[in-house]
Amino acid sequence: MHHSDIEIAIRATQVASGAIRDAFREPVTRHAKHGDDFATHADLAAERAILDLLSGARPGDRFVAEESGVTGSTEGERTWFIDPLCGTRNFAVQTTAAAVNVALRTGTVVTAAATADPFAAEVFWTAGEGAFVRREGRDEPLTPSAQSRLVDVDLDNPFPWSTPARLFDATGFAGRFHARVLSTSLASVWVAAGRRAAYVTGGDLRDSVHFTAAIALCQAAGCVVTGLAGQPLHSAPHGLIAAADADTHALLVGAVAGLRETRAAG
Repeated sequence: MHHSDIEIAIRATQVASGAIRDAFREPVTRHAKHGDDFATHADLAAERAILDLLSGARPGDRFVAEESGVTGSTEGERTWFIDPLCGTRNFAVQTTAAAVNVALRTGTVVTAAATADPFAAEVFWTAGEGAFVRREGRDEPLTPSAQSRLVDVDLDNPFPWSTPARLFDATGFAGRFHARVLSTSLASVWVAAGRRAAYVTGGDLRDSVHFTAAIALCQAAGCVVTGLAGQPLHSAPHGLIAAADADTHALLVGAVAGLRETRAAG
């Protein structure tokens, strides 16, 4: 039976979610990576489930996965980005803040993207036109909103000119927004869903298994998505501001710029 790319992406996140739930509260096996980073048995099981499904459905494609790297075809324009468990440290201490990210880029355009919350049984998805959440087989459109004033900031990826935590006291942020640190890309998808006013992170996110799906979802939902300085995404100084609306985005760009100016003055 033929299935569309987006249905395959959604199904891939669902089978991975099942593997993660099955492993939850079991003894955690850690597999050392670089520095103090690690994967768990759940990361590996979820990635195997995704790759088995994708390689069976689309054997001619290329796959970029967090744990196993690049596999599949070296030719063609179709590349899948796979993050089997975003929030590994959370999972390892029995915290349910985690996500599964699967995205297909065809040429330079993300044509299918899905992010699942394994514990809420939700899949956020887009095929490029509009963004939706699937619950119990029903799809509902995503509507961004800044009403909560909650802004998630990724503290692991430093800004080129500052530690991200300094943003909390910056002019334009302090007194206007409420900072949150969820430590998973699920928080960036929540901007598209109206559960966060914005998401901010540093780093070069080109070809990112963690953020490719989330960025596509935010863009398809109508969020304002740029780099840290308000510049086009994936250009220097890189980073990401995904905001529910233009006013929120402008405030955050200004707050980040203030940190940059403070460093330059110092």
